[in-house]
Amino acid sequence: MKTTNHDLAPKKIYTRGFRHRLWMLSYGVVVVFLGSCSLLPTKTFETRQSDTQDQKTIEPNPLIVPPPIFSSSGDPNFVVKVVQNVGPAVVRIDSSRTITSRVPDEFNDPFFRRFFKDAAPQPRQRVEQGSGSGFIINSSGQIVTNAHVVDGADRVTVILKDGRTFNGKVLGEDPVTDVATIKIDANNLPTLSVGNSDALQPGEAVIAIGNPLGLNNTVTSGIISATGRSGSDIGASDKRVDYIQTDAAINPGNSGGPLLNARGQVIAMNTAIIRGAQGLGFAIPINTVQKIAQELIAKGKVDHPYLGVQMVTLTPENKERIKNVVGDRLNITTDDGVLLVEIVPRSPASVAGLRVGDVIKSINNQPVTKIEEVQKLVEKSKIGTKLPIEVERNGQIVQVGVQPAPLPVRREG
Repeated sequence: MKTTNHDLAPKKIYTRGFRHRLWMLSYGVVVVFLGSCSLLPTKTFETRQSDTQDQKTIEPNPLIVPPPIFSSSGDPNFVVKVVQNVGPAVVRIDSSRTITSRVPDEFNDPFFRRFFKDAAPQPRQRVEQGSGSGFIINSSGQIVTNAHVVDGADRVTVILKDGRTFNGKVLGEDPVTDVATIKIDANNLPTLSVGNSDALQPGEAVIAIGNPLGLNNTVTSGIISATGRSGSDIGASDKRVDYIQTDAAINPGNSGGPLLNARGQVIAMNTAIIRGAQGLGFAIPINTVQKIAQELIAKGKVDHPYLGVQMVTLTPENKERIKNVVGDRLNITTDDGVLLVEIVPRSPASVAGLRVGDVIKSINNQPVTKIEEVQKLVEKSKIGTKLPIEVERNGQIVQVGVQPAPLPVRREG
């Protein structure tokens, strides 16, 4: 099996016929056009009484109950008020980076250079440009956005809604959660009030503001479709985030923009869509954004706990597939838990004695049956402090203490 440096990434032991690909929403030189669709209105049919009964009985006007999207504010135009109040705190972020093409190694060989001399290819440079969104979290010029919006950027430009333009300094970026912070030299800036993303419920009304496809200050609205979507649910198993799913229209360029509730509080940061799908947008909960942003502002980086394992959720079906692949090389005696399929050499898991074929049953005395549960518990652990892990090995229960280390992060691009 191939060894990687990514912690807790599930190992795929079979190939699915169809894979969802995650399309990050940073709008760059390649324009992605999404097909339009026609929405047919839903027709509601009510059972009518007979004409004779209608003539005899005159019913009073029925009480009209406002739909849930309006009930919290009592105003069908609540979106307008929210946008007027918070729009100035949403910014456009333009970034550019210089890419240098690599000269094949053969041309660096003195033997080849004797023949090619001046005709040998030279490194070439090109500039990649992209655009995303962000929002102001501090009146003195601190801004949050997605890490993939500014990843590897040589130059970052922040444009306010009033037209003012500033050079942005990237204070830090965390590719594991896809959060970044930027600082501009300005004061007395408008900011967004913050909601509580832990209390969100599917069906709540939400508003997205951003710059999709370069169209500044675009507003869309919808509802929260689901909460607690893991990275593996949406095809981003390397991200340690429980995403909020929404049907509010978001497109390339919305990355880093706010998702707001009906009161105008930011409850998440728009970040990704599934390519080819409609009405499937995903946002990072604001509680996660706040936590990561504070560490980036203070230290310029975020250290995530790292064990050094690859794993798969064990089910009877997966157990049968594994048996067909590896035969008797693994003695799996249970039908549930989290199976370790690879241990990174010299990693905390390797040092502690975890083995391929171990099935994690609990972490810190909390039972686990899915890889997402393991990821959450490891993320909550402390670097350098032993984490008790109970595994089943060859039918026996074994206690192992693993001391998490900082996750070695590889930059994207």
